[in-house]
Amino acid sequence: MDTAVYDTLILSDLHLGSDISRAEDAMRMLRQNCFRRLILLGDIFCDLNFRRLTKEHWKFLGYIRKLSNPKRGIEVVWVEGNHDQGLSQVMSHLVGVKVYEEYLWEFAGRRHLAIHGHQFDRFVVNNLVLSHVNSFLHLQLQKLAFTGKFFSRLLDRMNTRWLRLSTKVADGAIAQAYLRNADRVFCGHTHAALYSEQDGIEYYNTGCWTDETPTFITVGSDGVRIHEFTGQHPDDRDLGSQRSQAATQRPYLTDERELLEESKYEKVAICRD
Repeated sequence: MDTAVYDTLILSDLHLGSDISRAEDAMRMLRQNCFRRLILLGDIFCDLNFRRLTKEHWKFLGYIRKLSNPKRGIEVVWVEGNHDQGLSQVMSHLVGVKVYEEYLWEFAGRRHLAIHGHQFDRFVVNNLVLSHVNSFLHLQLQKLAFTGKFFSRLLDRMNTRWLRLSTKVADGAIAQAYLRNADRVFCGHTHAALYSEQDGIEYYNTGCWTDETPTFITVGSDGVRIHEFTGQHPDDRDLGSQRSQAATQRPYLTDERELLEESKYEKVAICRD
C-alpha cells in the first residue's frame, strides 16, 4: 500500500525546554508521515532559557533544519506562539525556517489560515505577569518526577476548562478566518484537540505534545484529520475526518553546536507521489 502524501501536516505546543515535552515522539511522528508542507503552529519553545533544552530537543531542531533544506521539497512554516516570542527570529535563522504571525495557503479550492490562538485568549493578553507566574509554577511541578508530571498535566487541563479557552479561541479564530476570507482555520494554544464549525467556517485545534497522548493534524485529498500519536502506525488512532470531534529523567544537556552538526542526525527521506 502506498504511503499517503499529505499537503500539510500541523503540530503545535511542543514546549521544548519543558520536562514533559514529547520531542522524541514528535520527531518519530514526522518520520512516519509524508507531507509537502509542515506547519509548526506555535509554542515550539517553553521559554527563553536555552539551558533547559535537552539532547532530544536539539535533535528535534536539527531534524527541522534538515526538513527545511530546499532539496527536500518541503515547505516548513513556523507560526509564532506566545511562548516563542523573543526566540523565534533567532531560532528561525538557526534552523532556516520563516516565522509568521499567521499563515494563509490554498489547497483543493479552499483557503486555509493557521494562527497560534493566544491572540484570542484575553487572560494571556491582559495578564502577562500572572501568565508568566503560571508558566513558572508549571515548570516547577514538572521537576517533581512522575508525580509532578501528572499534576502539571492535570493543571494544564484544569486551566483550559476554567478559562474556557477552547470556546474563546475557537470563536476568535473563526472571526479571524471570516476577515481573511478563509474556509478553514487552525490553532493551538489550548492544548485540547478539537473540531467545530460555525457559519460555514471549519475550526481545528491541533492539541499539544506535552500530554500522554499527543495529537497532530493532516490536510490532504481525504480532507482534514486529527490524529492521536501512539508510536505505531500513523493512522492507528485516527480521530476522524473534518466532521469528527476530537477528545482529547531529563537527558544530559547539549547546546546549539549539535544543531549545526548535521552528520549526527539521520537523513530525511524524500516523499514522492
